[in-house]
Amino acid sequence: MIAYKTSKGARILFVGINPHPGSYRRGVPFSNNKMFWYLLNRAGLLHETESDLKNDQSLKAIYDKKFLSEYGLNFVNLVDRPTVDVTMLKKGEAEAGIRRLSKIIRSYKPRVVCFIGKIAFNTFYRIRKCDWGWQKAIEGVPVYLMRFPIRGPASVRVKELKELKRASGRLARAESNPACIIK
Repeated sequence: MIAYKTSKGARILFVGINPHPGSYRRGVPFSNNKMFWYLLNRAGLLHETESDLKNDQSLKAIYDKKFLSEYGLNFVNLVDRPTVDVTMLKKGEAEAGIRRLSKIIRSYKPRVVCFIGKIAFNTFYRIRKCDWGWQKAIEGVPVYLMRFPIRGPASVRVKELKELKRASGRLARAESNPACIIK
């Protein structure tokens, strides 16, 4: 089972659709194919050795002990049930997760919410069409839609994550100095 990491004022709240059975067993999101973790590291959101990210025990320790407290990152899925493929999810199965995410955003006010892939985004918003990048804010919190980490060129995803890193840094400076203008 994956224990979700959520806290007040997180730097970035990542939102997925549901876990893969391998990730669910390990208790770490995206640990079945660790590309998400490599991308976070390459974008500078984590500062870990790639060998620690490859190792299941080390990755679990990073997720459990550093993801939230050291890096200020949060994670939640819309559906808790693991499946090999999202087509195995049942209609309406995400409703509880949508309510949970709305409450987390409203209560915890992360600096940025990042949906990982269009399926998570479309499920939350109950829409079919969307574009990558910045979206309409939720409860005053900026929202970003990144490409799913497993398919396509890593450089595109690293660029997206670096953009999130810069935005969350600007928002942090603005919070500490209300006179600061965010561009």
